[in-house]
Amino acid sequence: MQSMSQVRGFYLSRCSRPLSLLLPLLLVLLLNACSEQAPPPRPPPEFPVVDVIQRDQAISLEMVGQTLGSSDVPIRARVDGFLETMDFVEGHNVEKGDLLYTIDETPFKTAIVEAQGLEAEAETALVKSKSDLQRLRPLAAMNAISQMDLDAAVAEHDAAIGAVQVARAQVRQAEIVLGYCSIHSPISGRIGISNVQVGEYVGGPSSGLLNLVSQVDPIRVRFSIDEKSYLKIARKIIAAKSDGGDKRRARGSLEFTLMLADGSIHKHVGRVVTTNAIIDSTTGTFTLEADFPNPDRLVLAGQYARIRADVEVRKAALLVPQRSIVELQGGFSLFVVAAEGKVEQRKVQPGPKINKLQIISSGLKPGEKVLLEGVQKVKNGMTIKAIPGVFDEKASSPASNTSEV
Repeated sequence: MQSMSQVRGFYLSRCSRPLSLLLPLLLVLLLNACSEQAPPPRPPPEFPVVDVIQRDQAISLEMVGQTLGSSDVPIRARVDGFLETMDFVEGHNVEKGDLLYTIDETPFKTAIVEAQGLEAEAETALVKSKSDLQRLRPLAAMNAISQMDLDAAVAEHDAAIGAVQVARAQVRQAEIVLGYCSIHSPISGRIGISNVQVGEYVGGPSSGLLNLVSQVDPIRVRFSIDEKSYLKIARKIIAAKSDGGDKRRARGSLEFTLMLADGSIHKHVGRVVTTNAIIDSTTGTFTLEADFPNPDRLVLAGQYARIRADVEVRKAALLVPQRSIVELQGGFSLFVVAAEGKVEQRKVQPGPKINKLQIISSGLKPGEKVLLEGVQKVKNGMTIKAIPGVFDEKASSPASNTSEV
């Protein structure tokens, strides 16, 4: 028969087993109860913002044009003949009066000799008619000959004088034509590649250009502008004229910058030298020409060119990055960020573009901050954490560092 202590130990061991199994379960329940507590609030998202720029801003017009020589003179043969010499280096500079080509002179020298022979005949006839007239005048005074004979002698003498004048003119004309066999440069400039070679027959109705001499200092740029741009330029010229200058000086007061095809800026400024009389009704454009000093002759005729000119200065203009502007259905807006980070979407009226910036004509105040990036991720009334944004207002390339209107 078991003892009382053995029975008690048996029951205690049986009761301790459920407790050991319940402890892990209680621990799991406790952890679940702790996890059901509310998580801490998330911090507001970070977005870069920039200050609204306020400054006096020049407004520029940019135009596309083509360079021309300030004088482009075609070289043609004025007489027919075989080309004997080419007395220049193609593609190099020539001075006014330099010999360019010579044409065979033989037939033209023969024409001079023939004209000189006719001149001699005319002068001989003049001497004879003068002698006859001198002999007949005394006879007519003594009524030894009729007045009709004297008048005939006078007429013959006058005709002989005219014949001499004609003969001398023919000699001079033949000498001039002979001079056309030597072709000289009419201006100083750069001569191009010759269209003919030595030995070719030049001149005649079917003859084309021999060459072209282009004066590239100054270099001229021809460009066209629309009616709106014309009004801006015209108003600035009128304003300069009203300050006391004449029309020519006022037109030259508008300075232009020349941007070349590789994006570089020509170091000399240009000025308008001539304009068209009317606006082309078919294209709605107005044509102008501006001259730029080109002492190094870097710019050649026929190049593509972009030019710009400052036509207005806006005082205390407000500017923001172009990527900060939201466009929707023809309307424009900005996300203005208050000091506490609250975002307000505000309608604005954009003005001209300046490089990567854009002038805001209305809807914005000085000293405000605008969202730089993330305009598609924020909403009106949202609170964000504003961080300083980094922004380069210059264009990515020199060629695009311009203003648009």
